[in-house]
Amino acid sequence: MTALDVAAAACLLLGAALAFVAGVGMVRFPGTLSRMHPATKPQVLGLHLILLAMWLRRPTWAIAGTLALVAVFQVVTAAVAAYMVGRAAYRARSPGDDGTAVPPADPRA
Repeated sequence: MTALDVAAAACLLLGAALAFVAGVGMVRFPGTLSRMHPATKPQVLGLHLILLAMWLRRPTWAIAGTLALVAVFQVVTAAVAAYMVGRAAYRARSPGDDGTAVPPADPRA
């Protein structure tokens, strides 16, 4: 096992952990405006680490170009999507509620 393999494995594990943490944050946070953070920041960093791991496994210019395009498009689309979701939630909110909280369970069920 070479040093590049170890670095790729570390990046892959850390990227997967960040994607998992982003998913947990999406479930745990109460409303849309607070869910936008785990939906964008740790998820994008996790994807970039996974892309870096892919490049470390096969470091060629052809693969680097494709992975760089994926990384750039992910950063751009995550930012735009978070802005649009936040704007829609802000416009549709009522005082004290943005309308996206998970409703309480029905006690009769």
